[in-house]
Amino acid sequence: MRSRHLIACGLAALSLAAAGCGEEKAEEARSGGNDVKEAEKALEEEKGASGGAATTSGAFGEPPMVKVAEGAEPPAELEIETITPGKGPAAKAGDQIVANYHGVSFSTGEVFDSSFESGMPFPVQLGAGGVIPGFEQGLDGMKVGERRQITIPSELAYGPQGSPPAIGPDETLIFVLDLVSIG
Repeated sequence: MRSRHLIACGLAALSLAAAGCGEEKAEEARSGGNDVKEAEKALEEEKGASGGAATTSGAFGEPPMVKVAEGAEPPAELEIETITPGKGPAAKAGDQIVANYHGVSFSTGEVFDSSFESGMPFPVQLGAGGVIPGFEQGLDGMKVGERRQITIPSELAYGPQGSPPAIGPDETLIFVLDLVSIG
């Protein structure tokens, strides 16, 4: 009998605690402090595309803005972050794709090339080795309408020789990619 009484008291205490928390949450909601969409948007703006060293803003089809955090260290491995999901089948080796790209040097934050600026989307066949390995790996699996930010370490880019004059030796590269078409 005593154990039933203890269980009942425990449940009553939990109910009171939950009710107190519920009232607090209700008050927060009434005061406008619990707007989930606003909170998610603020968090996304704060951390950017990857929440890491580089952030990207801008809509699919429009020139992106890329900002590299001051004092940030480049990643040791390829980073792929989907900013805007696409639809349909994923791009794979052998596919002819067309994409817009925006390339930024990690160390300087400067744009070195952009099809958005030239107005000429870039055609490439995946798996044919026509682009640097990190670029090709970043395109693999994308869907039409998708925007990605990829950060490519030097080993998967131009390595110690760079690609003068725009890309220095051992430069980590950031690309924002918009997949326009497959096939």
